[in-house]
Amino acid sequence: MAIKSLIINPGSTSTKLGVFEDETLLMDETLRHSTEEIAQYPNIIAQKDFRKNIILDFLKEKNIDVNTFDVIVGRGGIVKPIPGGTYEVTDALIKDLTEAKRGEHASNLGGIIAREIADSIGVKAFIVDPVAVDELVPVARISGIPEIERGSIDHPLNQKAMGRRYAKEVGKKYEDLNLIIVHLGGGTSCGCHDHGKMVDVFAAFNGDGAFSPERANAVPPLSLVEMCFSGKYTQAEMKKKIIGNGGFNAYLGTNDAREIMKRIDEGDEKAKLVMNAFIYQLSKNIGAMAAVLKGKVDQIIITGGIAYNKRITDKINEYVGFIAPVTVYAGEDELLALAQGALRVLNGEEEAKEY
Repeated sequence: MAIKSLIINPGSTSTKLGVFEDETLLMDETLRHSTEEIAQYPNIIAQKDFRKNIILDFLKEKNIDVNTFDVIVGRGGIVKPIPGGTYEVTDALIKDLTEAKRGEHASNLGGIIAREIADSIGVKAFIVDPVAVDELVPVARISGIPEIERGSIDHPLNQKAMGRRYAKEVGKKYEDLNLIIVHLGGGTSCGCHDHGKMVDVFAAFNGDGAFSPERANAVPPLSLVEMCFSGKYTQAEMKKKIIGNGGFNAYLGTNDAREIMKRIDEGDEKAKLVMNAFIYQLSKNIGAMAAVLKGKVDQIIITGGIAYNKRITDKINEYVGFIAPVTVYAGEDELLALAQGALRVLNGEEEAKEY
């Protein structure tokens, strides 16, 4: 009998919903929230009832009986560092998502809302591969400054889902492969997957690795320190320069790779230089991860929204194709990835991890 799941993926100004029977998508919807609606709430957790009620009202409007769901799955938030996998939403997890000590993010609401709806109908709630997944090996944590440890807050949900997708297509297990997986979105990340563990990563959130459409990421540190203490910028302004207003936004005033490619076609040399630098830095990241795997790379996988642009992925391939074959999975099917995580547990393929 098919397992029916409700998938909840909260973003900053929207909540994405998916209804699945096993891996078959029956319905998906993006419920958008205006700036005025969001501005009423002092923090993310205060939006919980507002978002939950919108979800329940939408299901009722579509004549979808909430009692027909076998499981509720929420996008995992910024919790303590944990290994990848599917986690049942426990009281301890709810506490950490609510207190948001490691950072406020709309995805923190995913597990909380999933648990409340699940409790109301007597089923289980899960989160899958949250952004806080951290499987780094000890040597990868050393930064050069003892007070600062390298960590992993990036795109494990999409990266691991694409790793499993590739493994299935070639008749192998994700846990049996060495993969380098690159996520190209508003933030970028480049992960080294050694037999099912993401043992190292250039992480989008921590300002590591190649710049991206919205993030500066790795910049010369002494120059950054001088900017911070120049007296020209507040702490908040500097953070915004690194995350939000960095990368494409800083150089070209847009975070849209499609717009940049259009400018290149129209002869914009600056746009061409910045895009080439983006591709160049990403390719260096891939090369570094190949070194981590001592050259034993089964496949390089490129995913995320920017991966729809074949010109960009082809140029990355020109740099790194000598390392291993390159597979492109454009986009990020997070709703399906969340549904698949719950299915692996409910079908007995793996055990739910305890938070």
